[in-house]
Amino acid sequence: MVVEVFVKNMVCNRCIKVIKNELLEAGVEVTKVELGRVVYKSKNIARDSKKLEKVLDENGFEILEGSDKILVEKVKQSLIRLLENLPLQKSGTLSRYLSKETKIDYSRLSRIFSYTENITVEKYFIKLKIEKVKELIQSKQYNFTQISQLLDYTNVNYLSRQFKAETGMNLSEYKELNKNFRNSLDQIL
Repeated sequence: MVVEVFVKNMVCNRCIKVIKNELLEAGVEVTKVELGRVVYKSKNIARDSKKLEKVLDENGFEILEGSDKILVEKVKQSLIRLLENLPLQKSGTLSRYLSKETKIDYSRLSRIFSYTENITVEKYFIKLKIEKVKELIQSKQYNFTQISQLLDYTNVNYLSRQFKAETGMNLSEYKELNKNFRNSLDQIL
């Protein structure tokens, strides 16, 4: 039997690699692991389910149950994937992008997300973008104007105001610190 499980807190390719490798080591016949989702074949679901739960628990992940929680995780994963390839590649509005990605009406999706996470989708996306800005500043490959363009800000001043509102410091102050003050993507709320 093929089993599909949705997983909370998978935010990067390392998460995928760790989960896949540890499940294979535990003897689970994994067919696919992607952000937020594990698919495996099982002849003994109770046994393999326990193995899966153990691997996830040991690595700081958890199984998602309930359609609302799964939808929220799909939204998060869509936004994280959107920021992986720069410049930002969304045509149209964020609401249209997420509706297309999840195949769910944005007003419903937004309501469920806000209720479940106590933050709007838009505010969550801003927080993700600020973490990406920090990453780009630390890479030292781009100036502030280029970073604002890569992340689809209308201008560097708008990015700067948003960055200061989220972090309490301006872009130059953050750059001068030359330290990693990034938040883990699975901890953003």
